[in-house]
Amino acid sequence: MPAASPITRESSNGLSAQGLSPKGTLQWNLVAPELVQAAIRKGEGQLADMGPFCAVTSPHTGRSPKDKFVVEDAASAADVDWGAVNQKISEAHYETLLSDVRAYLNGLDELFVQDLYCGADPKYRLSCRYVTPNAWHASFVRNMFIRPGVSELASFAPNFSILHAPEFPADPARHGTRTSTAIVLNLAKRTIIIAGTRYAGELKKAMFTVMNYLLPKQGVLSMHCSANIGKDGDTALFFGLSGTGKTTLSADPERGLIGDDEHGWSDDGVFNFEGGCYAKVINLSAEAEPDIYATTQMFGTILENVELDAGTRKVMFESQKITENTRASYPLHYIKNHVPSGRGGHPKNVVFLTADAFGVLPPIAKLSRDQAMYYFLSGYTAKVAGTERGVTEPQATFSACFGAVFLVWHPTKYAEMLGQLLDLHKDANVWLVNTGWSGGPYGVGSRMKIGYTRAMVRAALNGSLAKAPVKTDPVFGLSVPQDIAGVPAAVLDARGTWKDGAAYDAQAQKLAGMFRENIKKFGAAVNEKIVAAGPRG
Repeated sequence: MPAASPITRESSNGLSAQGLSPKGTLQWNLVAPELVQAAIRKGEGQLADMGPFCAVTSPHTGRSPKDKFVVEDAASAADVDWGAVNQKISEAHYETLLSDVRAYLNGLDELFVQDLYCGADPKYRLSCRYVTPNAWHASFVRNMFIRPGVSELASFAPNFSILHAPEFPADPARHGTRTSTAIVLNLAKRTIIIAGTRYAGELKKAMFTVMNYLLPKQGVLSMHCSANIGKDGDTALFFGLSGTGKTTLSADPERGLIGDDEHGWSDDGVFNFEGGCYAKVINLSAEAEPDIYATTQMFGTILENVELDAGTRKVMFESQKITENTRASYPLHYIKNHVPSGRGGHPKNVVFLTADAFGVLPPIAKLSRDQAMYYFLSGYTAKVAGTERGVTEPQATFSACFGAVFLVWHPTKYAEMLGQLLDLHKDANVWLVNTGWSGGPYGVGSRMKIGYTRAMVRAALNGSLAKAPVKTDPVFGLSVPQDIAGVPAAVLDARGTWKDGAAYDAQAQKLAGMFRENIKKFGAAVNEKIVAAGPRG
């Protein structure tokens, strides 16, 4: 039998486009077993019981949004919504940082290269090249993005490059940064530099930010949402900030998972940006979230900042010793009912998720078109007391379009695009779902049972809520269904779940006032009809 032809994983384009000429070993497009072997050889982490690889990213255990910068250039300057989210950095400072990072990477003994796609629809996908000194970070991005076939690698030509130098400290005086951490996007030169942080989430969210810039220029709405599809081909979107249930509710065994975090909505329908999932795993259990839990027992999954039992190496999912923001990264196909194409049709249902720690929003409500625009621009959820030092009562968080820290254009551009899509696809229903507190605020009431929330969402998606009687919430003006199978009627009455109706009224008016104050920041960019669709005074 003739010997098999050797597999070529190295791109014929090399690293010249990235300005790199490394002295050390280059590891091109290694697969998961090879990357895990390398990570263990290099002492980057350890294997947990059942085989997932565990890494610790301290001192950074979350994103560093105040250290993210966009290079100011003539081509994109007029498009970018400059400010606290998109901070300016000069081309001169960028070039100095780029030169220093290149020199640093060139001097290392070993580098890992991963060539990947961002975007399941070939019409809109980007070809991305990640260069990193860490095998586990290479394994992370291989999990998170779409993996080309082996036959595509030899001719792979990246149109976006990400240079990752987690141990390289930026110098604010020399590089124009705020601290030693730097996430710098150069949209014109299609390059991202990530330095001074090991937190893996920066590697995926930086590309999401890029898609948030490029796709609207092509008439595609980029969205911070999960998506799934029913047996009849009905696509649903789930928008929500961290901790609202976006990943949990989209991983429904009765529906196919398109993706859990980032999608585009084009003329052809919905498509995932990624090839993997990045789920929060604090307090994860096999009973509440069996599909996600199963991925944490698989080889190839990357667990970030979890604590292991010293004797058994089992994951202590309840532990916040390292951080509350514990994570699991796994390929999409680890979810058994995933959608291999990463694509679906135009959505029949759009769900906005909020974890209302004030305990006053209804558990589910149907939104009009103008209400949909209002709550999309608001992007509301709430921090609970005790999660940060000095936080003694719930704190409202308003993140426009449910992802303000990743937007490049002004938020109203994304809202206008959503409005146009809802006008075009008039059969799409929009729902507001409160996965937060009921019967009182955090500390008094209780968190909405996940079983009730699942029942409400399934009723919305299968069309049965279309026939349910509704009641208009007197404060928020929302249409609240009054009869949902599997949900006690009392749960659907937010005010009725409180022992003290007057206390509910005061808390509801307080939150309504916060909504009204927040929408003012958009000024005349939001028309009066949308403003009027918000909570009543």
